[in-house]
Amino acid sequence: MSYLLALAGNQNCGKTTLFNALTGSNQHVGNFPGVTVEKKEGPIKHYKDAVLVDLPGIYSLSPYTSEEVVTRDFLVQEHPDAIINIVDATNLERNLYLTLQLMELNIPMILALNMMDEVRASGNSIHVKKLSDALGIPVIPISAAKGEGISDLLDVVIKTVKEKKPTQKLDFCQGEVHRAIHSIAHIIEDHADAAGFPTRFAATKLVEGDEPMFKALKLDTSDIHIIDHIVEQMEEDLGTDREAALADMRYTYIEGLCAQCVVKHQETREQLRSEKIDRLLTHKYLGIPIFLLIMVIIFWLTFSVIGAPLQDLLSAWIDSFTAGLERVLTVAEVTPWLTSLIINGVCAGVGSVLSFLPIIVLLFFFLSLLEDSGYMARVAFVMDKLLRKIGLSGRSFVPMLIGFGCSVPAIMATRTLSSDRDRKMTIVLTPFMSCSAKLPIYGMITAAFFPNHGALVMTSLYVTGIIVAILSGLLLKKTIFQGSSVPFVMELPAYRLPDAKSVLLHMWEKAKDFLHKAFTIIFIASIVIWFLQSFDWRLNMVADSANSILASIGSIIAPIFTPLGFNDWRASTALITGFTAKESVVSTLTILTGAANDAELGVLLPQMFSPLSAFSFLTFTILYMPCVAAFAASKRELGSMKEALLTAGYQTLVAYIVAMVFYQVGSLIL
Repeated sequence: MSYLLALAGNQNCGKTTLFNALTGSNQHVGNFPGVTVEKKEGPIKHYKDAVLVDLPGIYSLSPYTSEEVVTRDFLVQEHPDAIINIVDATNLERNLYLTLQLMELNIPMILALNMMDEVRASGNSIHVKKLSDALGIPVIPISAAKGEGISDLLDVVIKTVKEKKPTQKLDFCQGEVHRAIHSIAHIIEDHADAAGFPTRFAATKLVEGDEPMFKALKLDTSDIHIIDHIVEQMEEDLGTDREAALADMRYTYIEGLCAQCVVKHQETREQLRSEKIDRLLTHKYLGIPIFLLIMVIIFWLTFSVIGAPLQDLLSAWIDSFTAGLERVLTVAEVTPWLTSLIINGVCAGVGSVLSFLPIIVLLFFFLSLLEDSGYMARVAFVMDKLLRKIGLSGRSFVPMLIGFGCSVPAIMATRTLSSDRDRKMTIVLTPFMSCSAKLPIYGMITAAFFPNHGALVMTSLYVTGIIVAILSGLLLKKTIFQGSSVPFVMELPAYRLPDAKSVLLHMWEKAKDFLHKAFTIIFIASIVIWFLQSFDWRLNMVADSANSILASIGSIIAPIFTPLGFNDWRASTALITGFTAKESVVSTLTILTGAANDAELGVLLPQMFSPLSAFSFLTFTILYMPCVAAFAASKRELGSMKEALLTAGYQTLVAYIVAMVFYQVGSLIL
């Protein structure tokens, strides 16, 4: 017999860490809310017939955001055999709010008290047996990060699902809310059974005014009027609205429960340490400058001090491999066109991109340290005031932050935004962030034109994307996306030392994605580019690529970019191939210039660009529409091909205007 288990909890309570510990999966663990935007699943170690599903982190079962909808729909529609509710033991009061709602689903449940090592280290304690007796469910103390209590938890989970013992009927409501819930429960009992909902859960949702529940129960008009009257009477007697009444009822019970079960002498060491650090890092005036300084240092280490020597070593190895392979092909008397395809096409295209692997891995090493330490959540907090001026909240910074890695998961992460307006606006602005796929382009141009100012140029590129996003947001706020942003509520996790396994895993994921793209998309693109630049329209092999199919196509497009400072057909062609994957820009230019290695490419590029036009080229590259995969993600999240096309067109138009203004103004000054 197989079992389906659900892992549910608040954001940033250690769900993904526990999921990895129970399944052996290698999901990335982040220390800021919103890491899990889709459910993940995997078989539990040593119990392959038990499948664990990691649900998005939520604070409530009220379906306000996409992540709450995903979690609620799974729990209600898939009917898991048990719920593992993981809670942050250092913030028990807040976490138990979701626990009480989960218990109303009447599904067998186990409470996993995570971070108990921090509770003990601070001199605090939780009476686990008393808490378990009060809630009527098993409570297991664990530390997911350290692997403590995992085997005990697993034993209890398996025992619970085999016994199929649902949660005890826990009635923690009282007073007017109690009367309202039980009165409505009598009215809807048959409807709830028919729809497959626990009566208590359905009644509570109707008290909240939950529209999806009203529709699911298919109540007649008279029943709806009676329910509305009951709720109105409750609100009148309590002098508050329906949602506040339920929240007060739950927290009143939780406060009493924690008073009995929790002995708290002081905040945990991690929380006390975090408060001291936050006085500086979230300072009203110093917060953003400190963030920018940290990023400058990261870029300096990545592109100059550590990254450049590693890139040179890998590039030299690739050159040696290519030269050796060419000698082998020559000795074997392989036909010239095939030798050209392998050496000038595949090796030049793929090799030029591969040489940037050390830089990408190193950059994500540093970003992973910032993320796992909890600092990135502070950046979102600091950015809230700035983002609110353009009509967004600090919560939109999380997808934008993910966008520095890849636009695809960043666009998917907009599901965590409760406002449809904020979500769509964030999807439009997120691709302006410099994703990792653009790093090879930055590295190529920077090495060729600005070798002594790499960190400064890289910082300016990232800042340019942010500034354009801000200005674009101001424009969209006053035109298409009029209105106010939703209130910003975000948990600031305690600062913690990054887990070495998680950091290495993050680096490996990025390296794997980069290598996969290099040997699939870039490989195919290199072959196509080589063919188009090696043959004319009559399929005769040309000695000069200026007479090729690609040159004739690129020459038609090239004049469009003249106001941007470059009209070479090779540059325009490279930008077009960038639609498949941004790394293709580098491989395309390498093939079209005939460069044998990065050093030779650095010599040939000044024939196509001046330093000013090169920076204009970079500016356009930062901002124009993202790759096909990101476009597909935009279409899926926006729900319309028309909106996705308009978004891509807007991004490309903005890129053109900004690059043109930069070049034209720069030409006047210089």
